[in-house]
Amino acid sequence: MRLTIPDVTRKKTAKNSGGSDFGVRLMTFRKAQDMSQVQLAKAARTTQRAISYYETGLGFPPAPLVARLARALKISSDELLGIKPQAREVSNFEKLNSDPESRRLWRKFQQMAGLPQKDQRAVIRLINSLSTAQGSEARAS
Repeated sequence: MRLTIPDVTRKKTAKNSGGSDFGVRLMTFRKAQDMSQVQLAKAARTTQRAISYYETGLGFPPAPLVARLARALKISSDELLGIKPQAREVSNFEKLNSDPESRRLWRKFQQMAGLPQKDQRAVIRLINSLSTAQGSEARAS
């Protein structure tokens, strides 16, 4: 009969064979902020041992701790959890605000509100005549 002695020096986990995605993200974000595990633990009100536990992929933090970790790392919980934002359509307002020239024109247009009613109508007529002229030139081309 052969007696085998189990290797107790190895951590018993298949999960730990490369760390979890969460653990890798946690470590990456922590290092990007140039924080030690101790500093992150203090900022998130937990222990260094817990941070090490999560980074090595042995477990996952409870939801309230995920929020505190994200806040301490100055990222969103979604980023920390690896949730990719869903693609969405950009609104006209966002398109308008992304262009510096459009923002400048919008500010000028807003200044019209301070003009007397008569001047406001004159500016609107001018804009209408210019846009109508541009439209007819484009159709002629």
